[in-house]
Amino acid sequence: MIESITKQLNIMIKKQLLFILAVTTFGYVNTAHSQSPINGFMQGKGKGNVSLSYSSEKYDQVYLVPMETDGVPVFNEVQINSKNLFATYGVSDKLDLVLSVPYIESEGNASQEVLNNLNFSNTRKGFQDVSFYLKYNPYYHNFGKSSLRLITAFGLKTPLSDYRADEGLQSIIAIGNRSTTVSGVGVAMFKMDNGVFASGQFGVNLASNDVPNSLTSELKVGYAASKIYGDAYIAGQKSNGGVDILAEGFQGFFPATRVDYTKVGVNLYAPIYKAIGIAGGASTIIEGRNIGKATGYYGAVVVKF
Repeated sequence: MIESITKQLNIMIKKQLLFILAVTTFGYVNTAHSQSPINGFMQGKGKGNVSLSYSSEKYDQVYLVPMETDGVPVFNEVQINSKNLFATYGVSDKLDLVLSVPYIESEGNASQEVLNNLNFSNTRKGFQDVSFYLKYNPYYHNFGKSSLRLITAFGLKTPLSDYRADEGLQSIIAIGNRSTTVSGVGVAMFKMDNGVFASGQFGVNLASNDVPNSLTSELKVGYAASKIYGDAYIAGQKSNGGVDILAEGFQGFFPATRVDYTKVGVNLYAPIYKAIGIAGGASTIIEGRNIGKATGYYGAVVVKF
């Protein structure tokens, strides 16, 4: 009986392999809050903020080549919950330090029978990748009632724990790709004195562990004032190389998969008591390649100093 069930599961997996999501190559299943850590604002010398956020996203559809498909094999659907410590500090009026430390829990929804027969688990969790950036403002010009700021940033992201990304189908719910990545980002922001602003950024990511290098971009419009902040953005990633799932060159190692996506989202922030504020937002992936069709939300407590 057990041999029969196992055989049927193996057949099912082979038939559904076309639908496998390369979760481990996407900024990691990260969540709605997983957006560029670099924006067009500087902290100022001796100033900064620390935030603790909780975010969650879920998907049961994936973007593959050449079509969008329903269902995540083995696990049916995937939910990712993340806690993230984010901090920025102004070393000077032109130089900021940025730090991000995420703890991620990725959960599948496979039946106990499937888990027992494949010796899989519905959960993978742990600290993912710590990120550290140097953010520099080489140019600022005040036009009178508006201003233009140019920013460059250089960052390093590297695994913080011994999580795995090489467990075959189990890695559908892996929390990361175990890649050390060096990034360069350029930002331009135009801001009016009434609080309305628009910014654009472009980034280059050089990765290890057979993860494809990638280009990222983001366009954002918003309003920033002393009592409230809000923005809407569209962001994307384009991988340079990599393989499509089941295409030529794919060997079952998900971090090597080519992952492209376009994401739209919103962010809101409001102070609630002195230097303490709350933030929240949502985002959704509207198109992609080898990635889950995920929608996520986040909330955060922010302390400024």
